[in-house]
Order: sequence, then C-alpha cells, then structure tokens
Amino acid sequence: MTNHWVDIRNADVILVMGGNAAEAHPCGFKWVVEAKAHRGARLVVVDPRYTRTASVADYYAPIRTGTDIAFLGGVINYLLTTNQIQHEYVKHYTDFSFIVREDFAFENGLYSGYDAAKRAYDRSTWEYEFDETGYVKADETLSHPRCVYQLMKNHFSRYTPEMVEKICGTPREKFLHVCEILASTAVPNRAGTVLYALGWTHHSIGSQIIRTGAMVQLLLGNIGISGGGVNALRGHSNIQGLTDLGLLSEMLPGYMELPWENEQDYEAYIQHHALKPLRPNQLSYYQNYRAFFVSMMKSWWGDTATKENNWAYDYLPKPDKTYDLIQNVESMSQGKMTGYVCQGFNMIASAPNKAKVFEGLCKLKWLVIMDPLATETSEFWKDFGDYHKADSSKIQTEVFRLPTTCFAEENGSVVSSSRVLQWHWKGAEPPGDALGDAEIMSNLFLRLRERYRSEGGAWSEPILKLNWPYANPASPTPEELAKEYNGSALSDLEDPRSPGKLAVRAGQQLAGFSQLRDDGSTASGCWVFCGAWTEAGNMMARRDNSDPTNIGQSLGWAWAWPDNRRILYNRASCDLNGQPFDPSRAIVKWDGKQWSGADVIDYEKDEAPSLGMGPFIMNPEGVARFFARARMNEGPFPEHYEPFETPLGFNPLHPDHPEVTNNPVARVFARDRKDFGTAAEFPYTATTYRLTEHFHFWTKHARLNAIIQPEQFVEIGDELANELRIVSGDTVRVSSRRGHIIAIALVTKRIQPLRVDGRTVHTVGVPLHWGYKGLAKPGYLANTLTPSVGDANTQTPEFKSFLVKVEKV
Repeated sequence: MTNHWVDIRNADVILVMGGNAAEAHPCGFKWVVEAKAHRGARLVVVDPRYTRTASVADYYAPIRTGTDIAFLGGVINYLLTTNQIQHEYVKHYTDFSFIVREDFAFENGLYSGYDAAKRAYDRSTWEYEFDETGYVKADETLSHPRCVYQLMKNHFSRYTPEMVEKICGTPREKFLHVCEILASTAVPNRAGTVLYALGWTHHSIGSQIIRTGAMVQLLLGNIGISGGGVNALRGHSNIQGLTDLGLLSEMLPGYMELPWENEQDYEAYIQHHALKPLRPNQLSYYQNYRAFFVSMMKSWWGDTATKENNWAYDYLPKPDKTYDLIQNVESMSQGKMTGYVCQGFNMIASAPNKAKVFEGLCKLKWLVIMDPLATETSEFWKDFGDYHKADSSKIQTEVFRLPTTCFAEENGSVVSSSRVLQWHWKGAEPPGDALGDAEIMSNLFLRLRERYRSEGGAWSEPILKLNWPYANPASPTPEELAKEYNGSALSDLEDPRSPGKLAVRAGQQLAGFSQLRDDGSTASGCWVFCGAWTEAGNMMARRDNSDPTNIGQSLGWAWAWPDNRRILYNRASCDLNGQPFDPSRAIVKWDGKQWSGADVIDYEKDEAPSLGMGPFIMNPEGVARFFARARMNEGPFPEHYEPFETPLGFNPLHPDHPEVTNNPVARVFARDRKDFGTAAEFPYTATTYRLTEHFHFWTKHARLNAIIQPEQFVEIGDELANELRIVSGDTVRVSSRRGHIIAIALVTKRIQPLRVDGRTVHTVGVPLHWGYKGLAKPGYLANTLTPSVGDANTQTPEFKSFLVKVEKV
C-alpha cells in the first residue's frame, strides 16, 4: 500500500477493483465503511461478480475477468480527452514533458525490439532522450510529438468507451459513470483511493494492470496524498514480509536485485543499480544502493566481507534465469531437480496445474515439508480416491515432514499490507515436537556446515564463512533476528552533516537507513527495515495510537517502513512552495524553515522546496513515470492482451494479429501450451476467489470454520444454470483442459452474463479453499483447473481467468 489502512477513511472516492475487500479483508474494510459514513465517500466496485463489497457500494459495474487494462485504459483516455486531470500535479510531478527516443515505436500490439524467437524484447529503445550533460530532454509546452504526454494520449486513444464495452462487456453507460465518479477527484480538495488484491495480480498481465491503475491515480493527483494511493490488500502478512525480505527467487532483501549470471563484475552490478539523477537537483535515492548492499553483505558474512573481496560479492549465487515456482515445477516435471524444501506453502494446492505439480513431486528424490499442519503437499503420495489419485508404489520421493510452530506460538513481527511491522507475543506453547522455522533452518544449516568442514565440497567458502552470531546458534531468537535486520554500527560513525560529531557508537543499533555506509562500517540485514529496532528499543512493539492531527497518522503505533513513513511520496501532497494542495488533509508542510506535519517527510527536514527536488525520490527523474522506460517486460505503456485461455480467441484491439492475442512475453513453457483449452471445447470463463469463512487452506482444519462453510461449491449465474438445467444443490462437474472438480452448484444472480464483441460470455466462480486434508468435507483442489502461465514480470500465475466446461452430474 502506498498509503495505509486507517487513511482509507480520508477518501472521497474508493474504487475496489481486482479485489473483494468486504469479504477477503473484513477487518480493514471498516475504514471504507467509516469513509462512507463520515465523509460521504462514494464506493465504486468493478468486478465480474456482484460481491459482498458490491452489495454496499454506491455503484457497481461488471467486467469480464482479465480485461482490467482495457477498462483502466479507457479511464485514462476519458480523463485525457475531457481534460479532467490534476494539471499542477502532472506538470511538476510526472514525466509528462519528457521526450522519448526517436527510434521508440509501437505497432500492431508490439513495441520496438521484439524478438519472436526468444519471446522477449530488446528494451534499449524504451528510453528518454538525453542532452550532452546526461539530463532528460523535456518540452514544458507538451507539444512535442514524442513527449510522454503526446505518446500516451495517442496510445490510449484506441481505448474508447465503445472499445471498453466490446472487450470488457461493461455497458458503455456504466463505464462512463465510473469515469465521472473517478474524475471528480482531479481537483485538489477531493481524494480517491484504489484498493486491489489478487484479482489484479493473478493474471499473465498482472503487473501491467497495476501500472495502469497507478497511471489513473497519477493523472488525478491521487498519489502521495491523504485519502489516495494505489493500495494492495495482502492476503496475509507473509506476502508483504516475504517480498520485503527478498524471498522471491530473483530478489535480495529490501527490493535489491540478485545479480545474474552475466553480472560477475561487482562494480558493474553496483553502477547498474545505483541510479544517478536524470535531472538537476534530484536525489535518486538509489544512489545509496552501494551502502544498502554492503551493509547487507556485512550482516551476512561479517568480517569475511571486505573491500578487497568486493564485500564477498562472489559468494552470491548468480542464476542464469528466474528460478520461480513455475520454473521449479517445470524442472521437477522434467526430472531435473533432486530435492525441494517446501516451507509454509501448500504447493500442490497453490501452484498452477495441479496435475503437473503432482507429476513433478513424484520425480523428486526427497521433499522436505515445513508446516504446522498436515497438508495436501505433505501427503501428495497418498491416494484420496476421486479427489486425488496416487499409487505410492510408483513414487520414488522420500518425504520428510518437519512440524513448525504457527505465528501464535512464537514472538516475532508481522508486516501488514500497509508496510507496518507490528510485534506480537507468544500466545501458546506449540504442540508435540513442533519447532520454530528459524530453529529448524538453523539446525539444518549447522549440520550442512559441519559436513562441509569435515568432508569438504564444491565452493564451500560461502557456507563455512557465513556470519552466525547468535547466543544459541541452533536457535536464534526472534529478537536477535529483528535487531540484525535493523542493523548496527560496526565502528564509530560520524555525523555527515556535522563533521567531528559522533552519531553512533560501535555496537549500537542504527536509528534508520540514512546511517548506512558503503565502507563496511555498518551492517543491516534489510535496509527498508532499518529503524525497526533502534537504541530506543523495539519500535515494532509500540502501542501509542494517539493521532494529534486527527488524520489517522498514529506514528507511535508499531513502525512502518521506510523510516516510519505512513504515506509514501507524501511531498507530492504539496505544491511547489511546499503548501498542501488540500489543507484539510495536510500531511506535511513547509513553514519557511523546515518540513513538519502528520507524517515523516520523504527527505531532509530542511530541504527547501525552492531547490526543486521532486517528490518521487526513488526514481532518478525525481518524478513519477507514465513512461516506464526499460522497466516492464511487456512495454513502457500497458496494453490489453487477452488471457491465455480467451473466450474470444483473438484480441479485439488487434484482431488480425494472432501473435498479440496474449501477452507476447508472458511466462509460459512450450510443453504447457498443449494444456491450454479453447472456447469451442470449454465455453465458459472461470475465476477463483476467497471466502470470509475460510483463510486459504488453514481453516478447513478448524471445526468451527468447517461447520459454517463445510462443503465445496461453485457459483453459477442463473441464466447459465437455466441453460444447463441446473438448480442450487445439484452436483456439477467443472472441467478444463487440465482436469476436473466435482462440487455443489450455487445458482446465483451475482454473476450475470456479459455481451462481449457480440457474443455472450458466462463466468463461473470457483472458491479456492477446499482440499482433501482437514475437518471440512473433502473437496477438489481448485488449481486442478488452472493453466501454468505467469506474469512476465513477477511470474504470478493466471488463476483469475481460464476456460471451463460445466456439466450436471
């Protein structure tokens, strides 16, 4: 979330799209209710289903799943053509005026640099033009044909209300009414927020959907303001925390990037990421990348990481490709993976195409499961009848189940959607032989290290010299780990703004990431978490909910990254003179000498607005980007591509170009293409979703949850049910090219058919919580139906849009 949960109450317009906050985030949804009750906020829901969120909305518009870019692109076109944008904001705080290279091009759904054989782009032309000093060329009049404003206006001109209706199935008048409501926030005294969840991310174009939503908010001036933002509602704290701590296969902690195989040179790696300012007087905070990286390496390898060995840079693995979940399953299924550690993850229920996952697990030599519960993955080798057929006599995999504690059985921190790290305390002792994850992993590491010491092994140095400074090496405490990811001074640190003045003594905890150094004098396991446990103590354990400005900014409650800032880019809430665009929702303000207000300012308190520093300090431009340069794999502007299983069979934007029916650079393996279905065989679109009564796959093990939502069902619109002669309570088979599930039919008016390009498209809803382990009635895994294809940037599977057939059993 760029903002935070409580700040939702400050919005005048709330768009819920790609999520169902009332049902999937019921505690946080109270702030939506409060905004409606106390501000008269208008709640708009755009969703394929009439959800519980839609039931309390002021306006609901239906949409075909997988077509969000077309809808949001239409909103962008509407805002530009009607000139309903926050002009002062976009002029000064975005790249509207920047000029793009002359050889950049877009034609027939493809950007310049596309290589069809590699299904990838050479992105070198996706760049601004620069002058002889290295700064971006700009045209403040916005008349240059290659300035971002003109290119963007031309790109989205195709997304007319008629095209939106043709692609999305959203009636033209409904789409335009949503546009009118959103456009009402283009003025400084109104704010609009966007709430989304997996309904945006679980697509082969998911990252670009989110980008399009962010572009809408930038046009309206809704980023960096109270009541604004683009706010991802996480399903649970592990999702936010794992990305913060770099547990994605290509990431390092704090959103730094793991070097690739072709990045053997340390200096070249640093220069690639330590981005220099592209305009005068800009900060480009990632200039400090070296300090973040060196401090992390000192945390990991201690005294072994030195300037002479490039801070142990050679110790880091440098993969030749992304070893994400989809790649791992592919490697397993090809017999190219020996073993797998599955920690806190029900893989056979959560990875796309359950049949392929099962095939892969059967070819492993060993599988380690770390989980509090017996899961479908830990018992994938057992036969569960119709729900899961397996012949253990033909499965070679040796399975080790290591029972872990759950979060309530240990101290530690959780990270909410709003980037808040909140400490929690143990509520119960774990049962049986369960151990904490850190203790299990420590014991595994210590045994592996001893084997390397006693027996040797290829490239043992990174393991033998790993820093392991815990009082009990076999069982690091959560407190030790928290202090480690915060970081400490390894030698006395001088205050850079007051030479000769001591800022931090050796051995003390750091106060924030601005104290990190690139000379090896500081250590920090995760730079964005620096400040969470300082010399003042555990900031995450604070429980001061006072709100002196009455705007929902309780800075004493726990701690938020970065730097306890609650609203990112908050300098953008003020004009060029540092005065709030909307004084009634002031977050920060320049008083002539320094910045003050309800939140922590993005940069130095005495940085005068007259110096011209932009509010988007993480970007080298100092402003927000409409043109993504060479950052997104599909292109610098979002483009609508159909789901890989499309009910249309073509892209209405490019009907004569089948090569751009789907995302041309999406994550898909050749062998998986045979598993894609067509509308001729599987005529209905399906989407997965969550229910309030269950939490992922956990609560089917809880008796009360199993009672209130006991049995697997699928949701079918009444018109489709009438066609198929199905009534509520009937048993139905829902099948895709990958397999089938059998469930109870819930016939409802909440899913209505849509007219898409002259044809009727029906949608089937598939809740994802069931399986064959737990106390709820056994059911089928929903991912039995879903295809193995992922987003080109994050590799997130396309769970939200696929084709099925429905039959009465």
